[in-house]
Amino acid sequence: MRVLPVGDVLQLVDSRDPIAHVGTNFPGLDSSPEITPRRVAAAGGVRIRFRGYIVRKVQQVLVLNASYEPLNVCSLRRAHVLVYKGKAEVIEELDRPLRSATDTFRWPHVIRLVHYVRVPRMVQRKISRRALFARDGWRCVYCGTAGGRLTLDHVIPRSKGGESSWENVVTSCAPCNLRKGNRLPHEVQMELPARPRPPAPVLFIRLATPKIPERWERYLAPFGTSTPVAA
Repeated sequence: MRVLPVGDVLQLVDSRDPIAHVGTNFPGLDSSPEITPRRVAAAGGVRIRFRGYIVRKVQQVLVLNASYEPLNVCSLRRAHVLVYKGKAEVIEELDRPLRSATDTFRWPHVIRLVHYVRVPRMVQRKISRRALFARDGWRCVYCGTAGGRLTLDHVIPRSKGGESSWENVVTSCAPCNLRKGNRLPHEVQMELPARPRPPAPVLFIRLATPKIPERWERYLAPFGTSTPVAA
């Protein structure tokens, strides 16, 4: 199996983006911006014409690694380009054709990259409040409450050299955050149930997709975060 460096195929984007996408920088491959809801609105409607075919609303396609591990979501346009250039294959398709002026193509719903993409540990999405809360189950990691106002807490305070990283920032309710203050958890008899870790890509897929299509679940469920992500 050929392994491609992550820079050749995968571009991890900020989780605040409305649509995360798989980017490419292969020679000759289209590198124009992704179509997002904001760009759709700027275009004056939801009927967009590009590269010879028409899509009436923003369509998302699930992208799997060669190992069938979910990587991200991309636009229908990007999925078509990846398949057309032989960089991916269609695993699931919708039962309607994708038409251009002269040709008819399969309408991709789930695609799989032909070559395995190794994602280095250092390539991580930036922390966002919503993604962090979702990782921690929308609960305070110290007391377990899901009610009240949730805040972000640095396990090792920044004043003590703590970084703003997935491994050091957790979800905390306001009372626990106030109790802990500028101290370490053990200094105030507080414990973490588990060591904080970066979220799996599946979590970002669920955050980026307002409603997960039923046919995606078979590919997402084995990799965790099988319950709906709260708003």
